[in-house]
Parts: sequence; C-alpha cells; structure tokens
Amino acid sequence: MSELTHIDAADAASSFGTQAPELIHIDAADVALNCNTIPLELTHIDAAGHARMVDVSAKDDTVRVAVAEGFIAMMPATLAMIVEGTAPKGDVLAVARVAGIMASKRTAELIPLCHPLAITKSAVELKPVFAGQREDGLVGIQVTATLGVTGKTGIEMEALTAASVACLTVYDMCKAVDRGMEIGEIRLLRKEGGKSGVWERG
Repeated sequence: MSELTHIDAADAASSFGTQAPELIHIDAADVALNCNTIPLELTHIDAAGHARMVDVSAKDDTVRVAVAEGFIAMMPATLAMIVEGTAPKGDVLAVARVAGIMASKRTAELIPLCHPLAITKSAVELKPVFAGQREDGLVGIQVTATLGVTGKTGIEMEALTAASVACLTVYDMCKAVDRGMEIGEIRLLRKEGGKSGVWERG
C-alpha cells in the first residue's frame, strides 16, 4: 500500500460544483501513517483478486471475546407496551434475546467467508431506554451482545450478528403498532484475544 495515488481535483470537484484545477497527489502510506494505522492487506482476497476463506490453521488457539451493540428507536408508547408486556406477539425482550443467541450460532451460514466457530459464550442483553436517558432524546431498546470462543479466529462477526438480529426481532414483534422504528448504531465495542490483542472503541 505504498503506491502513489493520483486524483484529478478538477474531475473530483466537478461532482461538487467547485473549481480545483490542480492535480492532487496522495501517498497511501502517508495517509495510513497520519491516521495512526498500519497499511494492511485484505486477507479475504487472494493474489488474483478472488474471494477466499482465510487459512487459519497455523494460528494458535486463544481465548477470544467480542462485544457489539445496536439500538432500535421507537415511539414512547411502543416502548411502554414492550416494558408492560402487552405486545400482541408476546414477550418482546425474551424472544429477541433468544433470537440474537440463535443468530450468533448461524453467522457462518449468513456471512460467506466467516469460519464456523464452536462458540463457548453467547449472551444478549436488551435494555429499555426511556426519554431523557440519551442526549439525542431517542427512546427504544439498547442491545448488547457478548460472544466468546477459544479458537484460531475472532468472534466479532458473531457478536455483530447477534446484536443485529435481536434488533430485527424487536422490529418484527412490534411492527404492527410502530412501523417507523429505526435500527442503528450496530457496531463493535470491544474485542480480546488473538495476535492483535485487545481493541476497544474510544
């Protein structure tokens, strides 16, 4: 990732309705340095540019943990219905929790290049968020998924899948009364284990 990338600013600027006739030179290595990162190869792509499942056979088995989250925003009345247990389809939080756990175990079937993992821990927490508890004023359900495995590759995708499907299940359980619910903030919070060690969202 050390080649020099050439971008014609005039061409780029034309898309934005501005004038910039100079030629911009961007050294990818410098960009990576300024971003405090190390240029890395895409391990799921081989030398010919074809997708592949990464060979992890030479890696050591280590204890790995990943934590991911998601949030589904809704009307206050919808949240009250969930908390009171009066949703037409039943216990929303219980069903979404089980759905997230089940989904984490099926991640390799959903994401083509994921390795099937012998998951040792899958926990999904759903927490109601009421008016005034967030700076943006949104109310809804905060989902946190914690996954664990002892193996050769990380478990981040399983955690992200669990959080995503738990949110989707809340939507499915409540869409009859609130089709305007919005799912967002699906993201990794922390990972542990493997060669790269601990990573945590700042």
